[in-house]
Amino acid sequence: MAMWVFLGSECMLFGGLISTYLLYKDRVPEGGISPRDVFDIPFTSASSFVLLMSSLTMVLALAAIQKADHRRFRLWILTTALLGSTFIAGQIYEFTAFYREGLGFTTNIFGSAFYTLTGFHGVHVTIGIIMLLSLLVLSIRGRLSEERSEAVEIVGLYWHFVDIVWILIFTIIYLIP
Repeated sequence: MAMWVFLGSECMLFGGLISTYLLYKDRVPEGGISPRDVFDIPFTSASSFVLLMSSLTMVLALAAIQKADHRRFRLWILTTALLGSTFIAGQIYEFTAFYREGLGFTTNIFGSAFYTLTGFHGVHVTIGIIMLLSLLVLSIRGRLSEERSEAVEIVGLYWHFVDIVWILIFTIIYLIP
């Protein structure tokens, strides 16, 4: 129940951040850098696909622990963490490329709204990766049995939430002009 309450509050947070982005996305000074000047939609689409595939591996990890298949659980939970890490690496690469093109956090209000929204999401993905790796360590130490699979389910709920939020962010920022 606590995770559902937490995720409800996170919906409010991301709702506010997305609303702020929508209000400020077109406020670019004349001759300033706009979203269309820097976005690399094919790259971000590939990065998004990687994150979405991590939801599949999370489901496979949960199924494995429920069947007491610890070897497969460890494989899938590690794969989920690696896919999440790949997504974060892609975001860092993208942010670096944007900065080199002249779009920094303080360049204009669009930049501030963009970096705040996507940065908060990146922090949430990173927290999720830490949670996944914690489950892996618990499993390796023999402290995560099929009777405790609810812990994996709760972390999975958080992970799926982060993926769903990214689908919204990606659609709003990159696909809707």
